[in-house]
Amino acid sequence: MRLLSIRLIVSLIVGITLVSFGFSYYEVLAKKRSLRTDLEGRAEMLGESLVGNVERAWNNGSQKDLQKVLQRFGSRESLLGVAVYNRQGGLVAISPALAKTLTVSPAAVSQAMNDGHQDAVYDRVGDLPIHILALPVRRQDEIVGGLAIVHDVSYIRSQSVQVWRESFVRVLVQMFLIVLITLLIVRWSITGPIARAALWMRALRTGKISFRNAPPDLAEFRPLAREFATLAESLTNARSAAENEARLRDTAQSLWTADRLAVQLRMRLNDRHLFVVSNREPYMHQRNGKNIEVVVPPSGLVTALEPVLDACDGTWIAHGSGNADAEVIDAHDRIRVPPDDPRYTLRRVWLTKEEEEGYYYGFANEGLWPLCHIAHTRPLFRAGDWQAYQDVNRKFTDAVLEEIADVEKPVVLVQDYHFALMPRLIKEKRPDARVAIFWHIPWPNPEAFGICPWQKQLVDGLLGADLIGFHIQSHCNNFLHTVDRVVESRVDWEHFSVLRKDHRTLVHPFPISVALTADDVDDTTNALNASKANSDRASLMRSLGVEAMYMGVGVDRVDYTKGILERFLAIERFLEKYPSYQGKFTFVQIGAPSRTHIKRYHDLLAEVEAETERINWRFQSGNWKPIVFLKRQHSHEEILPFYQAADLCLVTSLHDGMNLVAKEFLAARHDERGVLILSQFTGAARELRDALLVNPYDIDQTADAIRAALEMAPEDKQLRVHRMRQLIKDRNIYRWAGDLITELCDVRLDEPEDSHDKFRSSVSAA
Repeated sequence: MRLLSIRLIVSLIVGITLVSFGFSYYEVLAKKRSLRTDLEGRAEMLGESLVGNVERAWNNGSQKDLQKVLQRFGSRESLLGVAVYNRQGGLVAISPALAKTLTVSPAAVSQAMNDGHQDAVYDRVGDLPIHILALPVRRQDEIVGGLAIVHDVSYIRSQSVQVWRESFVRVLVQMFLIVLITLLIVRWSITGPIARAALWMRALRTGKISFRNAPPDLAEFRPLAREFATLAESLTNARSAAENEARLRDTAQSLWTADRLAVQLRMRLNDRHLFVVSNREPYMHQRNGKNIEVVVPPSGLVTALEPVLDACDGTWIAHGSGNADAEVIDAHDRIRVPPDDPRYTLRRVWLTKEEEEGYYYGFANEGLWPLCHIAHTRPLFRAGDWQAYQDVNRKFTDAVLEEIADVEKPVVLVQDYHFALMPRLIKEKRPDARVAIFWHIPWPNPEAFGICPWQKQLVDGLLGADLIGFHIQSHCNNFLHTVDRVVESRVDWEHFSVLRKDHRTLVHPFPISVALTADDVDDTTNALNASKANSDRASLMRSLGVEAMYMGVGVDRVDYTKGILERFLAIERFLEKYPSYQGKFTFVQIGAPSRTHIKRYHDLLAEVEAETERINWRFQSGNWKPIVFLKRQHSHEEILPFYQAADLCLVTSLHDGMNLVAKEFLAARHDERGVLILSQFTGAARELRDALLVNPYDIDQTADAIRAALEMAPEDKQLRVHRMRQLIKDRNIYRWAGDLITELCDVRLDEPEDSHDKFRSSVSAA
């Protein structure tokens, strides 16, 4: 810091000196110009009045009168004297004082007589600077001589030196004051905050504080503060990872963490690049006025796959849906992410409104979504939507092929039902690529799937993959039965694989989960957390304008597969059967509207609102009402307090591939309290056996489960939640990603050795 201060002081001195010198030089020039203009004006005025007197005395022929005229005008300020010369340059008369200085006729006098008008010149006589104004002397119209008026101009130099001297003193004073003020400012606004930040970093390094403690007094250095915070989080995470690894080694556990996932898969990938394809992008750029903000859509997929992409410098290929996405990418539609610490590449694919309408809202969400969910909503299949689905799958495939063009044996992980055709399209061009697709929604039985007019094309597209993943085994079984019925192939039920067109595809379950870690499970402050949950519940109720003793929570997209209407009917039935809970139990439904311009979703949102109003109108009294419907998108941070404060969580999906809300609720319960009421038609029900499993269509059963949850003994609650949290810890999101990518890397490929070279040749030719 001392070196910085010295550099700053020297720079200020040099800078101020140069600037002051420039201004002083300009001021001296202006002063000289002003003094010369004043001198020349006075000389001209003197010449105009003097030349007439000289001409009269000359014409009278009186040398004595002429000498008197010169003596009378020779005593003015800075005037050395006056001299008169004849036509031949001979001296006629001269002031006594000037006679000692000027011994020869000035050239300016001859020039004035020759030109017939006055002439002025600056000259020197010895060391004396002078100014000469020469005027012609006339007799009638004839020039008979010349008049020289000589001024001493040495005073101009003296006054210029005085200006320089005053400027120098002023510069010294200014320099001292500016340096002093600057040092005070540096100490107050830079040195002090940086010193405190250094102490903060030292405390962070030694583990005395958490990275969540904001760096002090760094508002003026926001970019630096962000980097400090990122570095702090990295240090904290690294320390936590090291402590976890040490603890796991001591206890012989094999818990999956983000760091363990990154290390293991870096070795399994063996310097190969991972390419992830999904419809939703991990980071969106949205314009907010003149600023561009980064939005992170809520997604467990990002949590799972970012550590792997970070470790192998991978690429995520997704639909660019943010309104400012196109403003931040490079010429190849790429951007490095995460924004604060770029470690992998996001490649954006652009879709027209027509393509998005047909591919996403049409075929994917009005066709495949209701087809795969047994929720009694008729799927809609339109030829135009199918065409858009094919076109978009080809567009995304082209983007993938561009990204992997120069990559040896790439690993491609495709996500969900939006891209059923992509595995086959990739494999046709790059048989050396390892391709997996994970199907996040259920797969129905063959009879239900047979409704789709293009079932054969969808199944064939999926079978282009080396590995197909579902959440649970029954979905794998349904898919294999569908394959057996729809396309010509050989199904190996022993190994759960399909052989079609000399290509083998593995079909295995990979139950997805949440990011629960050892720190989340090994919590020894349950009593304190339980007390905090009670206070948070009261605070949340007050913020909602409701008074209640018990609280339930539900968190869903407003989707017909989530059983929200059935849930509300169960709450109504619960209050009917057990009226003692009227005025005491409130259910908070957090519902994010989605796909609302699809008629079925738009109508459902209106039905949910109407049912909320009907039940509330029937039961509410005073400051209590049975249902609070929060109709907007909530961040995980906003939802977390509801999870932690609720007495129970209702997950009543009519059909669901997994349902992560159930696992998120358990992950949030550090106090090991709360009861999970879970639909038996979710994939999560296969794992979370300690939940209260219900048939959401059985309204009375769900109502009884609500009562059982509220009246369950605290020891029973804790035991159930503890066992389920342990299970989620063992099978967390990092294990899901690790198992899926590890199995894909272990797949044996039977492709020609020169397939990649042939593909690169075809790309070059194109």
